[in-house]
Amino acid sequence: MNVHTTPKTKGYGISVEQLTGRVAIYRDDILLAESTNAKVMYETRLPATIYFPRDDVCIDLSDETELQTFCPFKGTATYHDVNLNGQQLANSVWAYEDALPESAAIQGHIGFMPAAYTRIDLGENDLRDPEDGNISGPLIDWLMRGASENQTPEAFTKALAEKMLEHGIAIQRLSILAWSLHPLIAGKHYIWEKGTAEISTNVPTYEIHDHPAYINSPLRHVSNGLGGVRQRLNDENPQNSFPIMEDLRAKGATDYVAMPLPFSDGRTNVLTLTCDHPDGFTTENLGLVFECSSVIARFYEVFMQRENAQVLLETYVGKRSGARVLGGEIRRGDGDEIDAAIMFCDLRNSTSLEEQLGRAAYIKLLNEFFETVSGIVHENGGEVLKFIGDAVLAVFPAGDNSESARWNAQRSAIEIVEKLGELRLSGSDTHCDCSIGVAYGRVTYGNVGSRERLDFTVIGQAANVAARLGEYGKKVGHRIVVSADIQPACNNAVPLGDVKLHNVSQPVTSFALRTSADAVLSS
Repeated sequence: MNVHTTPKTKGYGISVEQLTGRVAIYRDDILLAESTNAKVMYETRLPATIYFPRDDVCIDLSDETELQTFCPFKGTATYHDVNLNGQQLANSVWAYEDALPESAAIQGHIGFMPAAYTRIDLGENDLRDPEDGNISGPLIDWLMRGASENQTPEAFTKALAEKMLEHGIAIQRLSILAWSLHPLIAGKHYIWEKGTAEISTNVPTYEIHDHPAYINSPLRHVSNGLGGVRQRLNDENPQNSFPIMEDLRAKGATDYVAMPLPFSDGRTNVLTLTCDHPDGFTTENLGLVFECSSVIARFYEVFMQRENAQVLLETYVGKRSGARVLGGEIRRGDGDEIDAAIMFCDLRNSTSLEEQLGRAAYIKLLNEFFETVSGIVHENGGEVLKFIGDAVLAVFPAGDNSESARWNAQRSAIEIVEKLGELRLSGSDTHCDCSIGVAYGRVTYGNVGSRERLDFTVIGQAANVAARLGEYGKKVGHRIVVSADIQPACNNAVPLGDVKLHNVSQPVTSFALRTSADAVLSS
């Protein structure tokens, strides 16, 4: 049965009542306090608390400790340690020596932390159940105090719908469309439906803006700043303002609302509600949701900003590096010394290619080259740290397995060369070729740069050697040249001897790797 209910609301409250007769508190068999003048405090959303006059405390208290806490209704609490049979119970009791007017009755009384005692003898007293009314009803109270406990937008959406139901809002379906900053997806669409345990999350791409279902939808109407949408879906209102209304009507919906959820950056997101009560939404229900909409928007903005930050960091600095930056490694010098295989993959003949193809076609070719290299690096456990002009710098951290890092790096190099060779033979790309250098060693993996502009990268001899080996390979006609540190993990390596590299003080023992693409080398 669908009924509109008006929840009982009650403001935040504190009351102090005198207890009758003897009340005592114990820790095991040790009497901590005993009094015929004990009091109980009832406070909204908190368990009932027993307070004893200081003179009726049966144990010695330490001087005030450094700990203090503040309550806007009771004042500043000071704390004391208790020493029982050589066991120190730190900050185990508190007192309000200068209580605020609402709590004047407990001034100078002692309260015991739950961990300090094992039982309370209430004598002839019975504690009543707390009157946990809500400041302005379940929905607003939850938004103010409990909503932040939800760590994901899916969990928040589910809890939001449940709180609306608890508040008496007869919703059948709730959805949130939140736009994002992502190179591939336009945003997230979270949908809750009554009777469904899981939240449905749709991830539309930017093609959504050209899709007929979106073009003629309330989502687009609201997102474009044209205001909210309200339509009753009963027999007295047969005309549909949007095609989706007939689908909702068929599912038993009686009322539909879409309202804007503005973000602080000016983007307009959308909250939709569908009602299944025969009389539709009440004015009070919709007024409440509308009044709460800016607060609801802030929660989704926080979720989306974190997702955006993660996506943008992963897009620009790589998944591992992005996670480290989000984890707090944001200062110059933050980073680690790690052992890693470093790969430097350079597009061959890029200058002449740009001249031959023109800027637009060259950029398209460059993006395809980066896509090929990045995909193979990621498939083999590496990370693309950056694109440097027409080159790719990738790292394969060793962790506890240096052999695996070496193997993954050389396998990536071979797969890249062979994939580009296949593309040339197939005719889908007649231009793209590369030169790769791979080296292994200890590098600094972290932030370098100026105070205003940081770069998360690798610094060290291995990175320098990898870049120089790639340059050397161009000169001698080898696509892949690796250092002796990489060679043990390689099959079919050709010794090149000790190679003198530009700006590297000592010759580097190097090897060329053969691939199936060698027969189609063109420089």
